[in-house]
Amino acid sequence: MPAIITNKFRINNAEQFSESFSEASPETYYLGIGRPQSWATQTRGDLRTDNQGTDSAAITPSDSPQEEFYTFNDLLAIKKIATSDIAFVIPRRNWTTTTVYDYYRHDYGTRITGTTNIQTAYSTATTLFDASFYVVTSVRNVYKCLDNNSNAQSTIEPTGTSTAVLTTGDGYKWKYMYTLSSTQQANFLSTDYMAVETNSTVSSAAVNGSINVVKIKSTGTGGTNGTFTNIPIRGDGTSGTVTVVVASGIISSVTVTNAGTNYTFGYIRNADIVTAGSINLINSELDVIISPKGGHGFNAVSELGGFFVMLNISLEGTESASTGDFTAENDFRKIILVRNPFSGGTLATASTLRGTKAIRIAASPTPGTFLTDETITQTSTGATGKVVEWDSANRILHYIQTRFNSEGLDSNGNLTAFSGTNIITGSTSAATATPSAVASETADQITFTNGYRGAEVDIHKGDVLYIENRAPITRAADQTENIKLVIEF
Repeated sequence: MPAIITNKFRINNAEQFSESFSEASPETYYLGIGRPQSWATQTRGDLRTDNQGTDSAAITPSDSPQEEFYTFNDLLAIKKIATSDIAFVIPRRNWTTTTVYDYYRHDYGTRITGTTNIQTAYSTATTLFDASFYVVTSVRNVYKCLDNNSNAQSTIEPTGTSTAVLTTGDGYKWKYMYTLSSTQQANFLSTDYMAVETNSTVSSAAVNGSINVVKIKSTGTGGTNGTFTNIPIRGDGTSGTVTVVVASGIISSVTVTNAGTNYTFGYIRNADIVTAGSINLINSELDVIISPKGGHGFNAVSELGGFFVMLNISLEGTESASTGDFTAENDFRKIILVRNPFSGGTLATASTLRGTKAIRIAASPTPGTFLTDETITQTSTGATGKVVEWDSANRILHYIQTRFNSEGLDSNGNLTAFSGTNIITGSTSAATATPSAVASETADQITFTNGYRGAEVDIHKGDVLYIENRAPITRAADQTENIKLVIEF
């Protein structure tokens, strides 16, 4: 049976996701970075290989339980997403001179009356939200195009914030919707997307079911020339009227003189134009464009297709001197979004958390200098891992253990933990170190038990909602990475 999931459903899902950040019992969301080691073809414990692409062409992650299981293995750190880090967004469409913009219609995608053809926009879009019917200007005002002057080029940039319909000298009619604030421009404006919000002044002035535009579908023939006023807009609304101009026997223009209210459908009868004085006019047909629920500007998110949500998170160096959870000594190749992660057996609440494991190295014998990304081994236990960072000042070896040989698996194909005071050796640097035997000690805000500390993020706890594999991003202590994650519902 023919069916459709409407855009209202998509907007509802976007709203539910946004509201989950601030409900009485909110979900907790964290953005994470991982994968410090290069993408490559790697050997598993059963000696088969997994092709993970290359640093210049990482493979697309799969939507599978396996992908989620292994996401935590090379996780570096996660950062909590605040309610101020989320906004509804829509595709960005800059106003550009000499462009023909689509105009708002309530009936894109439906059959044109009297035909089997589909109503399409100038751009050939068959749905409203695929049409280019709104713009953001150079001063970051957003306008909806209500009329494009019979598919003419837009040559005059709309300006002003009046709640009335604006007509520019090129014949375009625009409806001011809202202005991007400085915060929105800084946090939720990208090359491809921009924030969308409802302006309260515009919303209050909106009129439900008003008619702002009537298009000439068929000019008719044989009419008496003249200007004919107070011609009613029929339908289920009230008070709508137009003025019709007939020249050379045909309708040359239609102007709305009273927008009326509460229309969900409307039409202008040829007979009413004849009654008004254009005797003998036949076969004219006018399209009445119905405004969205509440009227133009009542709900910008709904009217402009705000079923996209942007998360804007900045990673500032190591985040802070007190936590330092985000290492600046290594790059990353993976971005994840995780809901309700755990730390220490309970729901995570900290602003940042480490995803790496750590070993506190004894001061004596003097440890060597380990290299980033080299394999480390502990011969006595068979444990292996990958160095993420060697903090020589605090004698802390940060590392990960993955599902691959020489990165976490021992010679038997098992993931074996480093333990005891057994010597650890770097495969490339040949550096050696002995783990501390102190029962409990703290260094660099990390508490070690007998020389060891597991990841602050509990493995396999929480739902991984998003995974992005990408080319390496190099970090630095004086550098900020701004990550804008756009989710389409």
